[in-house]
Amino acid sequence: MAEASTATQNGILGWIERTGNKLPDPVFIFFYLIIALVIISVASAALGVSAFHPTQIDESTGGALRIEAVSLLSAENIQRLWVEMPKTFTHFHPLGYVLVVMLGAGVAERSGFFAAGMAKAVKGAPTALLTPVVALVAMLGNHAADAGYVVLIPLAGILFAAAGRHPLAGIAAAFAGVSGGFSANISPGQLDALLFGITEEAVGASALDPSWTANIAGNWYFITAMTVLYLPIIWYVTDKIIEPRLGKWSGGSAATANADDLSPDPIAEDGPLASRGLRAAGLAALIVAVLWAIMVFAPGTPLVDEAACQGVSDCSIHTELRPFYQSLVAGFFLLFLLTGWAYGRATGSIKNHRDLVDMMAESMKDMGYYLVLAFAAAHFVEMFGWSNLGLISAVHGAAGIQATGLPLPLVLGLMVIFAGILNLFVGSASAKWALLAPILVPMLMLLGISPEGATAAYRVGDSATNIITPLMVYFPLILVFAQRWQKEFGLGSLTAMMLPYSIWLLISGTLLLVAWIYLGVPLGPDAPVAYSLPGAGG
Repeated sequence: MAEASTATQNGILGWIERTGNKLPDPVFIFFYLIIALVIISVASAALGVSAFHPTQIDESTGGALRIEAVSLLSAENIQRLWVEMPKTFTHFHPLGYVLVVMLGAGVAERSGFFAAGMAKAVKGAPTALLTPVVALVAMLGNHAADAGYVVLIPLAGILFAAAGRHPLAGIAAAFAGVSGGFSANISPGQLDALLFGITEEAVGASALDPSWTANIAGNWYFITAMTVLYLPIIWYVTDKIIEPRLGKWSGGSAATANADDLSPDPIAEDGPLASRGLRAAGLAALIVAVLWAIMVFAPGTPLVDEAACQGVSDCSIHTELRPFYQSLVAGFFLLFLLTGWAYGRATGSIKNHRDLVDMMAESMKDMGYYLVLAFAAAHFVEMFGWSNLGLISAVHGAAGIQATGLPLPLVLGLMVIFAGILNLFVGSASAKWALLAPILVPMLMLLGISPEGATAAYRVGDSATNIITPLMVYFPLILVFAQRWQKEFGLGSLTAMMLPYSIWLLISGTLLLVAWIYLGVPLGPDAPVAYSLPGAGG
């Protein structure tokens, strides 16, 4: 790995790596932020920092309610910190969402279902369509978490070599899809549950709209459009920029003998036994879809709130379907669980119910670090709310933006770029959003942008730069995959190879978001772009 270490010493990429490596673990970042927050809250309370609440009225004066900064060292807040610590942690909204979805996704991954599904989808692709098929499966495969990186990326290199194409181009296309297109998909999944849980926590802490609840389908239309947009971009960059730069591949398909292994050969997942398992998984998926359809369309079903629109003239069907949207977390849990179980039973990877329970337990073991991070993030977000600094910052930030006269789409575009730059230093999507959401979400709500719009802007910037930061946890693994085909391939080589994807995905994603905001197209079912505070005249 001498090439990797040498390649990172110079230039902006070397500076990013050195700077990022000096940052503490995200858990301790939140710990230090809490200390800073306490100090700032004490100073702000002493200085009388305040803002007028945009929707609440002071009954004594009849004017807007004045919100003042509160010291986190007050007797009330010190008591609240220690007494409510278990509640603060367990009531952190992303926690339940993510753990429920991962219980099912862990079975689908460990049974081999995710790996077999991706291998099956890619292996039969015509040579001319190999790049778009790899890119599309990679983007859809981000629901599969680790499997997208560990299975699809090395498999793409093998398939490109077998087709006489440069295997590093296959690795680049798959990496761009799995990680650069991390937020793109045709359906919501665990990332949506994670991000919208944090968004809901931020909205709740701001007290701007107590009635707003998270809907993990809140970006469904937008992420589908991202998939449609990113697919030709990854295809073009791979075939017209990256592969010509790599030069003609002369190793031939025999070079697959060098791809010996960090993980089981992904192609082995595409045999007759796997095919039988995939048929069983498909039947299980159909059963789940039919079950949810019955609970929506059959008379008197639990997932439609028929009373929600009674006496309301401008009520939409989405309001009645709110229970359906809120049930999607449980729906994905059941979908992943049953498809993984069906695949495992058909292939023998799950022999009895104990194997199933063991896989669910193993998936929770993998969430151990996330639980620690969630504990720190939950207290940071909650204490931010106690201090009133989040709402005060949002009010003054919104006023400052309005004073500049910048159009809202441009503000969101700048937010995308900021998230992309921050991603170079802090790799965790949840850690960054837990840090940014308490200020950005209420600030954009005050400017007329919905919480769903703020979440969409963040995820565009967060995913686009994943593929060029050495701090991304899978970056060294991708480097090893590449070195199996080209020994001298270093960290700088990998970053340079992925940089065109990052630039084009960031530009196109930002333009898509700006156009989306200008047109006012809903970001998902019951998820408009525009937003009006309750009681704020509109």
